[in-house]
Amino acid sequence: MRKLLVLALVGLVAQLIDGSLGMAYGLTSSTLLLVAGVAPAAASASVHLAEIGTTLAAGVAHWRFGNVDWRVVTRIALPGAIGAFAGATVLSSISTEAAAPWMAGILFTLGAYLLVRFARPLRTDRVGGRLRGRFLGPLGLVAGFVDATGGGGWGPVATPALLVSGRMEPRKVIGSVDTAEFVVAGAASIGFLIGLGSEGFLLPTVAALLIGGLIAAPLAAWLVRIVPAQLLGAAVGGVIVLTNARTLLRSADLGGPARPAVYALLAAGWLAALVLAVRALRRTRRAHAEAVEAADISAAPAPVALVGVAAAGAPAESTPTGTPNPR
Repeated sequence: MRKLLVLALVGLVAQLIDGSLGMAYGLTSSTLLLVAGVAPAAASASVHLAEIGTTLAAGVAHWRFGNVDWRVVTRIALPGAIGAFAGATVLSSISTEAAAPWMAGILFTLGAYLLVRFARPLRTDRVGGRLRGRFLGPLGLVAGFVDATGGGGWGPVATPALLVSGRMEPRKVIGSVDTAEFVVAGAASIGFLIGLGSEGFLLPTVAALLIGGLIAAPLAAWLVRIVPAQLLGAAVGGVIVLTNARTLLRSADLGGPARPAVYALLAAGWLAALVLAVRALRRTRRAHAEAVEAADISAAPAPVALVGVAAAGAPAESTPTGTPNPR
C-alpha cells in the first residue's frame, strides 16, 4: 500500500509537470520505475496505459481553458500513433539487459536536451504563423517512436520543436501536444499488448499512476498560464539526467573515483542551466515590460492644438464681412 501511495504521488507530480510544461510525464514516471527495478518494456507499457486516462483528462482540461489548436492536433497525432506503435513493437522484442541502458540513454539524452533548451530564452517572435503538415507529420512520427522506446519522449521531442518554431503561443503548444498524446498513448499500449501480452502491464502501478495523474490534470491545465516554463524545464531536465546517469554508469561498469566525479560534473551542469534559465526568464520579462510600456506610450492621445481661440487679453478684429478675426 505504501508503494502504491508513492506511485500515486509520482503520477500526480509527473502530471503537474507535464500539464504545465507539455512534457515529462513519461520521462519522470519511467525513470522512477526503472530505478525501482521494473523491466524497461513493462515500465514503458504501464506508463503508456496510465497515460491513456491522464492525457484524456489533460486534453479536456486544456480544451476548456482554450489551450488547444485542433489543426495541429489532427496533423501530429496520427503520425505519432504510427511511430509509437512501431516503437512499442521494437522495445517488446529487446531483452531486459539490452533494453535497460538503451532506455536510460534515451531518457538521459532527452533530459540533457531539456537542460540546454530551457537555459535559453523561448522564442515567441513569430506567433501567429502557420505550421505546415510536412513539418508536423515527420515530427509526430519521430516523437512517437522515441516516446514508446524510451518510456517517454513525446513531449520532449514535440513541444520544444513547436516552441522553437515560434508560430504558436506556448500555452497552445503545451495544450495541443498533451491532447494529441492521448492517441499516441493508445497506439503504444496496443503495440505493447501485442508484443508483451496483458501480463506486460503492471496493473496496480497503472492504477496508482492514473489516479495521481487524474487528480493533477485540471490543476496543471490552469498552472500552464502562470508557471514559468523556463525554470520548470531546467529543473526537470536535471533530475532526469542525474537519475538515468546511474543506470548508464552501472552498465558501463564505471566505478572508483570516476563515478563521483561524473555526478559532480553533471550536478554542476544542472546548476549552470538553472542560473542561465533564471537570467533568460528575467531578460524575457524585462523585454516584455519594455514592449508594453512602449506600446502604452505610442497609444497615448497627442495634445490637441487650440485653433481659433483668441489669445488672452487680445481683442478680436472684425473682417469686412463682420466675422471676428483673431490676432
